[in-house]
Amino acid sequence: MTFRSLAIALLLVAGVAHAADAPSVKANGGWLRVLPGNLPAGGYVSFENVSDRTVSIVGASSPDYASAMIHRSSTDGGMGRMEMVDSVPLPPKGKVAFSPGGYHVMLMDSKHPVKPGDRIMVTFELSDGENLPVTFLARPANATGPTD
Repeated sequence: MTFRSLAIALLLVAGVAHAADAPSVKANGGWLRVLPGNLPAGGYVSFENVSDRTVSIVGASSPDYASAMIHRSSTDGGMGRMEMVDSVPLPPKGKVAFSPGGYHVMLMDSKHPVKPGDRIMVTFELSDGENLPVTFLARPANATGPTD
């Protein structure tokens, strides 16, 4: 093997290793609704799977809350309901929005007072072993989006 062939092979291996380090999921627009007292907060964010394979969100945690769970709100026969879900699939090159009335992260038992304007970190666990830290902007209880 010539020096040139060896150099090209090393560059190719380095490129593959770098591609493996690239995150498979991106998140943006994170915000949460702060409710009075120690009531749970609902967190909303948009996810984009930039990979060529399905990846699922399988968990969440926050240093600011005792627990974080993935929930889905729905309406069935005129009745609103909310259920905990084990995973949320993100299709290849697809997007999924956590938004009011749908998927959201439920943050329980804040470890300190959280008020509108605070920034809260939530880390999402993905099925491929990745952890995705997302910053959420705390908004008042009557907020309907990240900037209304």
